[in-house]
Amino acid sequence: MSAQTAAPTSATFERDARIVNARHGDASPGEIAIGVIIGRTSEFFDFFVFAIASVIVFPKLVFPYMDALNGTLLSFAIFALAFVARPIGTVLFMAIDRNYGRGVKLTITLFLLGTCTVAIAFLPGYEQIGAASAFLLALFRIGQGLALGGEWDGLPSLLAINAPENRRGWYAMIPQLGAPLGLIVAAALFAFFVANLSSEDFFDWGWRYPFFVAFAINVVALFARLRMVVTPQYTELFETQHLQPAPVIKTLRAEGTNVVVGAFAPLASFALFHMVTVFPLSWVFLFTAEGPARFLIIEIIGATVGLATIVVSGFVADRIGRRNLLAGTAAAIAAFSGFAPQLLNGGDVGEIIFMVLGFILLGLSFGQSSGAVAASFSKAYRYTGSALTTDLAWLFGAGFAPLVALYLSSRFGLMAAGAYLLSGAICTLLALAVSSQVRARAQR
Repeated sequence: MSAQTAAPTSATFERDARIVNARHGDASPGEIAIGVIIGRTSEFFDFFVFAIASVIVFPKLVFPYMDALNGTLLSFAIFALAFVARPIGTVLFMAIDRNYGRGVKLTITLFLLGTCTVAIAFLPGYEQIGAASAFLLALFRIGQGLALGGEWDGLPSLLAINAPENRRGWYAMIPQLGAPLGLIVAAALFAFFVANLSSEDFFDWGWRYPFFVAFAINVVALFARLRMVVTPQYTELFETQHLQPAPVIKTLRAEGTNVVVGAFAPLASFALFHMVTVFPLSWVFLFTAEGPARFLIIEIIGATVGLATIVVSGFVADRIGRRNLLAGTAAAIAAFSGFAPQLLNGGDVGEIIFMVLGFILLGLSFGQSSGAVAASFSKAYRYTGSALTTDLAWLFGAGFAPLVALYLSSRFGLMAAGAYLLSGAICTLLALAVSSQVRARAQR
């Protein structure tokens, strides 16, 4: 069945995209790269808007009857629901992809993501509707997770596969640029409103604006990605590389080992992802006298460093290999976990050192975390296998990281958060060792 049988809105968007391509020609590889960066930035912007609000807004809005720590822990529990729902979204939308096409799937998922995000902007608080506020917030967060599972377009795999042999690290890092860009925009918006509004105005209406902005960004991302999807060149590349959706059960039966190993290989990177973005904001907000606006500026500085080191990861990976880079950064993250979290109690200097060092390691490791996935799968299962692997990596490595890290550090001190990060680094090193053995046996 073709995408033309989809809802009128989807058909209209795809028709408009085809008109643009007819006038301007098929999208070049550079345009495709720009389009996917826009898409990833949109995804991570939604992600960080919710994460920041989980620290400075939802505990007071949705859980005012709890103390600040327990309210934040409950907010982080709702935050984790998206990562639980994400694999379910992949299963659901892979079926839509097989039957109606990638354009229809992206239209539905990006509208679902944008709608759930903007719906949170209208969320009434506990004082207005009681416990239903938490229920609605959880419902919208699950909707975001389903959409994140469905938004997989396979472009990271396509870039990695079609890249020249000596440039694969460079092309693999391109989609990862969306994460620091999304954080920079989200943190800047919240910092502006926190710094320029009274506390009453911020909690009344100011915090809602970043969620409205997220919907506008999603519209731009939707058209950018649809423009890529409907080009004959893009479609042909996916077909010739066998990057087509396969049934999930069939994929797990054929590639289950690679899915599990691939999910644990980037665990150090994904655990560190939240340890330098969401967790430190919660610690500083709850356990120091400093306001959130100042630390959000520090996060912007860190994200800028992370953006640069993601680019550097492309050069380094092309010289020493992606697996070697992931193993080296996992070892460095293990060392980082032993001392760095305590820097969050070191005032401005300590916080800046923690964030800069953390984002340097994050950029080097996260920049290649998706590039090492696709190479492990056979062609028939590469598209679906890569999506499932990404979902499980986020679930195991990042979904519960803010909740666990905050709980452990609040009870046992910051060293306990470092121990959690260390466990992720150990999992990465073990997964890479197992992966090497599996590949060696497959080549015999």
